[in-house]
Amino acid sequence: MLMKLKISLLAYISLFVCTQQALAQNWISNLVQLHKGGKLSYVPNAKGDILPNFSRVGYHQGNQAIPQVKAVKELSPNGVNDQQQIQDAINELAKMPVNKAGMRGAILLKKGTYEIPGTLNINASGIVLRGEGSETKLVAIGTGQRKLISVNGNGKPREVPQSRAKITDAYVPVGATSFQVSNVDQFKVGDDIIVLRPGTTKWIQDLKMDQIEAREGLIQWKAEDYDLYFERKITAIKGQQVFIDNPVVMAMETQYGGGEIYKYTFEGRISEVGIENMWLESAYQSDTDENHGWDAVWLNRVENAWVSGVTSKYFGYSCVNLGSYSKQVTVKNCTSLAPKSKIEGGRRYSFNNDGQLNLVRDCLADEGRHDYVTGAKVAGPNVFYNCKSTNAKADIGPHHRWAVGTLYDNIITDGEINIQDRGNWGTGHGWAGVTQILWNCQAVKVAVQNPYVSGQNYAIGVMATKVTGRLKDRPDGTWEGLNKKGLMPASLYLKQLEDRQGKQ
Repeated sequence: MLMKLKISLLAYISLFVCTQQALAQNWISNLVQLHKGGKLSYVPNAKGDILPNFSRVGYHQGNQAIPQVKAVKELSPNGVNDQQQIQDAINELAKMPVNKAGMRGAILLKKGTYEIPGTLNINASGIVLRGEGSETKLVAIGTGQRKLISVNGNGKPREVPQSRAKITDAYVPVGATSFQVSNVDQFKVGDDIIVLRPGTTKWIQDLKMDQIEAREGLIQWKAEDYDLYFERKITAIKGQQVFIDNPVVMAMETQYGGGEIYKYTFEGRISEVGIENMWLESAYQSDTDENHGWDAVWLNRVENAWVSGVTSKYFGYSCVNLGSYSKQVTVKNCTSLAPKSKIEGGRRYSFNNDGQLNLVRDCLADEGRHDYVTGAKVAGPNVFYNCKSTNAKADIGPHHRWAVGTLYDNIITDGEINIQDRGNWGTGHGWAGVTQILWNCQAVKVAVQNPYVSGQNYAIGVMATKVTGRLKDRPDGTWEGLNKKGLMPASLYLKQLEDRQGKQ
């Protein structure tokens, strides 16, 4: 008995020592503080900028779970007109009324192979297309670059006339959720607004994007092409101060035109659409064939939607491609396999996001080029969380022309992650973005540069070889804890979500 007690005591002491050693190895970024209550607070720089809160991204800003929508129609493949019978079911469902949750119902595709020579189009709200896992296979047969599944409303945001107000603060810092405006009379809590950050000639000049090294086909940046439109909702009004639901992710400065807000409508945008649990495949002729299925799933002009449990194989461009008018979309547990195309520009963007307030999480990409990537003038916040890239053919990160406010959180790749001035690549990619944050990521090589003006980019707790980037004389980014294990919290996105929702 005494011997057992001694062994138990030694085991306890050993566990205690190991625990203390592990705790001693943990560290916290200088950009945040962890309080006794367990919540994070954010340490401002001299201008007042902080790490923004990324917790309100994805389906209903993370406030609602993705619903289990009742199936109202079941289909099985017939090998004769699979595309037509699925499209007919979608069109029939689109004529039905939506329920209180905005849903019409789900179409269940039973196990089997469905041959799709064209594109399946979902253009109405409240429709879910669901399979029975990998045994429900949709094959883009034949030739022609196309989307296999297209989710798309119509129109674009429309400004409400006479609703503009000037932001009067000389400087609105990154992370801010309020600002002073010239006139609040036309606004009320709950209004959907655009926060406009104008492009100006001085800003382009200070970024040196009017002097990109010349090459054939290159286009220097022009101020009128770089207005940024951030979709927000008013949560409170106090005096002349307007509060918004999601933070400012790029500072607004009077020297660069400041900012404005205005009310908007988007009548053609659809919502409550889901693509779930299926295998999507493209026919192809060779490893470099490009005359075949291009996007497995494409979404645009849609909000509060999701793509879950989808595997794509052999498509030339993407597994999931989120267009510039996609908002509050969650992409989760999806896999991109064996794309077929040339390995060069404009191909193999496995999970591409050009929208805002979107979340891509728990995904895998193999043999892609830019696996977790944003395009030009992408207005965040956006999050890529807990995603992996294998056999990468190019880098992860903002791709070109100024993406704003992206968190890359626990991204693992056997390739590179780069946030940099891409110079004259393409037709003048230039500065890829600002307020781009790598948190607890792993890669072979990582480059993080700060633009000359308008903010910073961050590499926090990155495990990789640090490289200078394509253009060597650019300002270095903000680095902290390079190749240092034990960053706490392990995930910034999950911790921010926990803090906001008050649950672990």
